[in-house]
Amino acid sequence: MQQNNVRPETMARITTPELAAAFIEEQVREVRAQVGDKQVLLALSGGVDSSVVAALLIKAIGKQLVSVHVNHGLMRKGESEQVIEVFRNGLDANLIYVDATDRFLDLLAGEADPEKKRKIIGNEFIKVFDEEAGKLSGISFLAQGTIYPDILESHGVKAHHNVGGLPEDMEMELVEPLKLLYKDEVRVVGKALGLPDEMVFRQPFPGPGLGVRCLGAITRDRLHALREADAILREEFDKCGLAGKVWQYFVAVPDFKSVGVRDNKRYEGWPAIIRAVNTVDAMTATIEEIPYDVLHRITERITHEVEGINRVLLDLTPKPIGTIEWE
Repeated sequence: MQQNNVRPETMARITTPELAAAFIEEQVREVRAQVGDKQVLLALSGGVDSSVVAALLIKAIGKQLVSVHVNHGLMRKGESEQVIEVFRNGLDANLIYVDATDRFLDLLAGEADPEKKRKIIGNEFIKVFDEEAGKLSGISFLAQGTIYPDILESHGVKAHHNVGGLPEDMEMELVEPLKLLYKDEVRVVGKALGLPDEMVFRQPFPGPGLGVRCLGAITRDRLHALREADAILREEFDKCGLAGKVWQYFVAVPDFKSVGVRDNKRYEGWPAIIRAVNTVDAMTATIEEIPYDVLHRITERITHEVEGINRVLLDLTPKPIGTIEWE
């Protein structure tokens, strides 16, 4: 593997399936040379970078790659199931799936402070991953979905953002086949590897997942309502063509209720807040204008199909002054 972390000026931007195929072929050779017959460990979140690394390494070394997917119970609807479907069923991956939903939600119970929630989720993720890694023997390498902007942002020193941390007694060499690629190139490579569009073009999703969109102290019923409302928003954006135009769109559900009417009775429920933004660098963001007929359809579906939600609101705040996420 190339040891330096500087992208050569002569390296052509990967924009076509042919260029992607050539890159894949080169990386397969380099990974095999680096790894030999040893095993490689990967934290597979289901995000773009970790998914493309997984598919690339499976092509190179097959079952020598051990992928660990930790479901912290804060994924969007269908995401963990998709990881299992694509990797275990489709690519015959050596995949360890850990459903740690109860473990995470029990720890988060009653905690309303956003920073504390983030710390709980991050620390517990490390613990779960470490426990799984500790059950394995003969792992010599750790794969990461590091991409070039990560290296540029950290001046060549990268925290283990896909893993969060490593067991102190694990001496592992890194395998980072995407480290000289930009995000758009990673997507082209992912397509060339045969990954589904919904995985390759998945929008950015925070590490704590829905934990920072279920505002305040997370409860299971409100988290369920958030997941269902968010799925409806994504489905309707897919149908009307906004999914490809908008950089990030999601629902946040705050921890307060208002009165409404359902079946001629008073009905207390939470509001679902829609946020849809466009950005180049995530430092600033503009609001995407959603046609009113689409908003009406989304509102109709969320308020009728999602138990516990009785209002739909639209967040019109650009960044600055509002951050992209609410917490």
